[in-house]
Amino acid sequence: MARILIATDAWHPQVNGVVRTLDTTAATLRQFGHHVEVIEPSEFRTVPVPFYPEIRVGLAQPAQLYRRVRQARPDHIHIATEGPIGLGVRQFCRHQGWNYTTSYHTRFPEYLRQLAGIPESGTYAFLRWFHRRSQRLLIATPSLEAELQRRGFVAPIRRWSRGVDLRLFHPRPRPTALDWPRPVLLYVGRVSKEKGLDDFLAVRTPGTKVIVGDGPYRTELERRYPEAKFLGYRKGEALAECFAFADLFVFPSRTDTFGIVLIEALASGVPVAAYPVTGPVDIITHPELGALHDDLAIAIAMAQATGRRDSCVREAQNYTWEASTQQFFSHLVAARS
Repeated sequence: MARILIATDAWHPQVNGVVRTLDTTAATLRQFGHHVEVIEPSEFRTVPVPFYPEIRVGLAQPAQLYRRVRQARPDHIHIATEGPIGLGVRQFCRHQGWNYTTSYHTRFPEYLRQLAGIPESGTYAFLRWFHRRSQRLLIATPSLEAELQRRGFVAPIRRWSRGVDLRLFHPRPRPTALDWPRPVLLYVGRVSKEKGLDDFLAVRTPGTKVIVGDGPYRTELERRYPEAKFLGYRKGEALAECFAFADLFVFPSRTDTFGIVLIEALASGVPVAAYPVTGPVDIITHPELGALHDDLAIAIAMAQATGRRDSCVREAQNYTWEASTQQFFSHLVAARS
């Protein structure tokens, strides 16, 4: 079996799709019998990310990081993020003449433009440079692949889809203790400005809007939308129960690259309303799964009218972590020729 090294700047205690993907992939690889080591921020001195202090990045000395890579004795190296740890492992591989793969998870150019006013052109130039020597660049969806190619990314692109835990996310009896007016419209994810939550919460629609998650924008949104229910983070069974209680899942982000919460909603029998952007356009492919529209209010109304619980559940069965992890492993390359 193989020795696999994953380098990432995103790891626990962060709660997001990148961490869930990498953690579940590493765990599934181990179940397959592989030896997996993860280089992540808690191994080093950390500092908070500007504009997002709840997230901390690791600042490793080069010698410290290089020693860590050598000690892992990897057959394969995957660099998952473009932060300080990813940069350091990339530099090591380039210096040693080792091969590596990378993946594209986060739209940093769009986030930095929204949060700090940094032009997208400069950030995309950096990302093209970061990935151009990768033996394979792993991405989640066809629409993202087409976009990166248009933007001049030259590394060979391979597909790495995502999965859902069907033992956890499935239709459940709705709890009787909650008497919130229906329909219940649910959002799950980071509560930050770039996620489009203003678009969702400003829509005039009957029922109850529920926000599961936390982040730097929560206090502002709670002040502006007191009628909405903000539940904070939920994990495991508590999160699955939130999905199962909902009548519709609303995904107002225009900047995600996949959206694992979309397939968790489908697995729970909950249709989706979203914008027609990368992620939703690859997953919500027919009306029984929900609706996509540039006007979120129209998407919500259409999804309520056409969504079918049984169709959502069947579609989610196409996404398993076992299949996702097999895809990931099939694209790895030998670190040393």
